[in-house]
Amino acid sequence: MREFLPRTVPSVETVALTSLARAGGCAAKYSAARLETLLAGIVPAEAEDLLVGLDPADDAAVYRLDDERAIVFTVDFFPPLVDDPRTFGAIAATNALNDVFAMGGKPLLALSIAAFPEELPVEVLGDVLAGADERVRASGAILAGGHTIRDSEPKYGLAVVGTVHPEHIWPKAGAQPGDVLVLTKRLGTGIVLQAHRDGVAPAGALDAAVESMLELNMAAAEVLRPFEPNAVTDVTGFGLLGHVYELASRSGVRVVLDADSIPALPGALELAAAGVRTGGDRRNRDFAETHVEIDADEAAVALAFDPQTAGGLLVSIPAERAAVLEATLAADGIVAARVGGVEAGSGVGFS
Repeated sequence: MREFLPRTVPSVETVALTSLARAGGCAAKYSAARLETLLAGIVPAEAEDLLVGLDPADDAAVYRLDDERAIVFTVDFFPPLVDDPRTFGAIAATNALNDVFAMGGKPLLALSIAAFPEELPVEVLGDVLAGADERVRASGAILAGGHTIRDSEPKYGLAVVGTVHPEHIWPKAGAQPGDVLVLTKRLGTGIVLQAHRDGVAPAGALDAAVESMLELNMAAAEVLRPFEPNAVTDVTGFGLLGHVYELASRSGVRVVLDADSIPALPGALELAAAGVRTGGDRRNRDFAETHVEIDADEAAVALAFDPQTAGGLLVSIPAERAAVLEATLAADGIVAARVGGVEAGSGVGFS
């Protein structure tokens, strides 16, 4: 993580970015339940070449250019979740870029979206941009500009354009009975970050969470591409159960998750058992809990509702391909946790 430490500028090193934010990372995301109500009042655009838009909404919009090319477009930004500005920029960029990978696409171009207090040293914003640029370059894309406004609460993110073949888009809405669900990152970023703010995180927990949040889903997507998954999403602010409910409802299926198979970041499950929660936990329960049949330990439930930042891919894939996918991911050092399966029916089971 050393490359993300701030440069030696005394005035910059003393800035605690998280002290300026009411909520950080994807825990600051608008309530999914309120978002559903908001979007219900918007008439979806009708266009033959709009392959993915608001009906239903997905991780990104997709517009077909011709028979071989479509563009993927997404935007994502949030307040600081760590104090180091370079690391904050890198995590925010990773989170936005991962939406393109979740659609089966490859990032092409990114624009910064930034809001910062004028009182902060300009070097702080410079470090945020430098961290973002490093992740954008690592994804194979170009950071080509952006827009910055004044705001008392810092915020940063990206608008990203990518490309995908029109016949190889990975939607949320394609899961089929008999599929297996595979998750490519451990859960618990929200819990660990909250514990760090509360001063109760065990040694090494924050470093492990930051390392996870800096990991692009590019390598996982490259492994996944030849396996032709039925449905894919990335697990972010709505938590695993929120995103699983979206996948199940839009696919017209029932998803059953195995609580014991959910991979956790170091310290996350123990912190959940000790009662550590973010504000996003309550909002995610308000959104999805009535659709989930729960028969599991509360710590596991909290982990599954925990809002994630730059989380992994959740993949719905035919069972006969799952073992090879898991082995291929694991061989590349990528988490490959079989967390459940897909059945006929509706709703989500978690036990």
